[in-house]
Amino acid sequence: MSNSSRKILVTCALPYANGAIHLGHMLEHIQADIWVRFQRMRGHHVHFVCADDAHGTPIMLNADKLGITPEQLIEQAKADHIRDFQGFNISFDNYHSTHSEENREITAEIYNKLNAAGFIKTKTISQLFDPEKNMFLPDRFVKGTCPNCGAEDQYGDNCEVCASTYSPMDLLNPRSAVSGATPIVKESEHFSLIYRPLKAC
Repeated sequence: MSNSSRKILVTCALPYANGAIHLGHMLEHIQADIWVRFQRMRGHHVHFVCADDAHGTPIMLNADKLGITPEQLIEQAKADHIRDFQGFNISFDNYHSTHSEENREITAEIYNKLNAAGFIKTKTISQLFDPEKNMFLPDRFVKGTCPNCGAEDQYGDNCEVCASTYSPMDLLNPRSAVSGATPIVKESEHFSLIYRPLKAC
């Protein structure tokens, strides 16, 4: 046992709330759990936490495919993940979700402080929009012809044939990978963190 007790906070990469725990998740969490148990045996106070990453377009699309709401998919995934981790005796002190009121409040507090200190800027940009699904399309949800080499069925950010990178707006004959519809161009307001030395807000 160590002579001086330490307070240690441990977490792992957050599993995405869009499907089952896979072998890579379990390997990382078991390794972390072994280290956490070792530190506890040495007399240290270890708080072992993790959560589901519950935000992103794939969750929304998968929920739509399953005929349920994103919130229902998030809750189902969380229950499945907790069951699987408990089956391997992972010793989390708390397993939660980014889709929680606590996370919303803390995120809003951080954003409001940064915004008040002048670290947030807004910019209106043009993006591809799926008129059938009524949603903006991230670059991996657009497919079309590479503007560099002409290869077909390429993603909206890079070509897997010639390895060139580009904007989804440059893609030739774009189509939504979600609905197959031809996207239209719409404007969207984006918020960015200004990159300069930060000081306490």
